[in-house]
Amino acid sequence: MEEKVQSIKKVKIPRVGHRILKSSFSVLLCFIVYLIRGREGIPFYSMLAALWCIRPYIGSSLEMALQRTLGTFVGAGFGLLVLLIKLSCLPQNHFGNELIYDVLVALAIIPIIWLTVLLHHQNASYFSCVVFLSIVVNHIGDENPYIFVLNRVLDTMIGIVIGIGINSFHWPSRKQRDVLFVSGIDDTLIAGKEELSTYSKREINYMLDDGLNFTISTMRTPASLQKLLNGIRLRLPIIAMDGAVLYDMNENSFIRAFVISYDTSAEILNLVKEKGFHCFSNVIIDDCLLIYYEELENEAERKVFAKLHSSPYRNYIKASLPEMTSVVYFMIIDETQKLQAFYDVLKEKGYETSLKILFYPSKEYPGYSYIKIYNKNACRENMLVYLKDMTGLTKTVTFGSVPEKYDVQVVGKDTNQVARTLRKMYEVPVWKKEKL
Repeated sequence: MEEKVQSIKKVKIPRVGHRILKSSFSVLLCFIVYLIRGREGIPFYSMLAALWCIRPYIGSSLEMALQRTLGTFVGAGFGLLVLLIKLSCLPQNHFGNELIYDVLVALAIIPIIWLTVLLHHQNASYFSCVVFLSIVVNHIGDENPYIFVLNRVLDTMIGIVIGIGINSFHWPSRKQRDVLFVSGIDDTLIAGKEELSTYSKREINYMLDDGLNFTISTMRTPASLQKLLNGIRLRLPIIAMDGAVLYDMNENSFIRAFVISYDTSAEILNLVKEKGFHCFSNVIIDDCLLIYYEELENEAERKVFAKLHSSPYRNYIKASLPEMTSVVYFMIIDETQKLQAFYDVLKEKGYETSLKILFYPSKEYPGYSYIKIYNKNACRENMLVYLKDMTGLTKTVTFGSVPEKYDVQVVGKDTNQVARTLRKMYEVPVWKKEKL
């Protein structure tokens, strides 16, 4: 019983969003237009067309309207032709004629679909067939096929106009295009799953296309973000590797990087080997991320390598670090107890003051921990300052899950929270005061 209660608590109740409300209002308007027309036509067809045009973006709404319009004219044209053939050549109340008519209807589907393909609008095929069948099956006995076909087209066009009109409506608002919005990834835009929700992708892309200045700040490498951010139309570079690099996803280019000098890198590598550890040295050469490694010492290292080395954005090289090569960051993974002792050695030797050292447990490999070593200046705040100077944007709003560290704290597992809040902060109704 207790398990059932817990499972019920985990069920997410979807909110009534704008698209749902717009759909409902478009149906109401179709009813109103029907009454204004003196109950002429069939509002059912208007409602179908209107609902089909209610889409997340006005661009997709216009595309759906074009499909519906083309489908209606093609289907109505063939429907009228078949009805005229029946009225002139196939008298009613004759079984043989009825069978011929049924065959004629079925055969007409072939040129209908072929024509939509010829016109390069294959997606309109379904609508053409629906309109055609609604005419030739439901209205066989109509005395005047011209009137019905005309009303059928008119009903659809009314629905399309209502759908596009409702979908295009937005309350007057001020767009915050002079603000740089920055969000983390883990525990903000994703939680557990390695993908953004469909809602977040749709909303963020809509705002990006509208002029939103938005980017990502994360500990992840650019390679791990390629698939995750696929389909997100970012214009600004991302802050990656916990602030060690600024990376342009569109150009696959490292714009800026905080690196550890070769001399210091050689010292770290010697100390790592002296204490019996192995590390991955992440290096940027000619906009390529190269990861130097030697013999893998433990099971966790081998699993990390097996998981990541096949990525086309990571280039693992089994060799010593070349001379005079600076390192973006070192990564060591080993048993927590052993790594704790090495972390203490790094602190004793004063590296904690001259470098940035992170020591934290691994979520994927229980009993193991990571040490990551960066340039002292490699932090997200420093790279954000550089990005602001680069873009000329002075105001920022940050999203993250760490309390009191970000302007907007993301709480819980609702991965759509960032997109919803971002929409409210980016599009401020004219009657509200600006709070940014």
